[in-house]
Amino acid sequence: MGNPYSQDLRARVMAAVDGGMGAYSAAPVFQVSVSFIYKALGRRRATGETTARTGRAGRKPKLAPHDEALRAYVADHADATLEEIQGWLASERQVTVSIGALWNRLQFLGLPLKKRHNVLLSKIGRMSLRRASLGVPARPN
Repeated sequence: MGNPYSQDLRARVMAAVDGGMGAYSAAPVFQVSVSFIYKALGRRRATGETTARTGRAGRKPKLAPHDEALRAYVADHADATLEEIQGWLASERQVTVSIGALWNRLQFLGLPLKKRHNVLLSKIGRMSLRRASLGVPARPN
């Protein structure tokens, strides 16, 4: 999103339009859009304000009020999966969130992320592909 026009430019555009210049004539002179002029005029007529409004920061994170509880839960249950934390939030805190929202909040808080349940390592088979030498394609196990 771009920056708002300066108050000086706003005042000059309003003065020109109030002085009799049309919006379509003033737009190229001040290098602003015609819709900006009409919106600024309408806002001045409706509310009397000519200053730029503050930008909106978007939606607030749904889990922001639960940050301390999340920190405490992850500290107590270090091996909890995302699904288990999601279930705990639903049952104890009455908050339903997606795995993605939970993942993003834990990452924002700098907490460890666990994606799957604990499984024992296979003692009879490889758990990952062997690394291939340069120029030699890897063969699956």
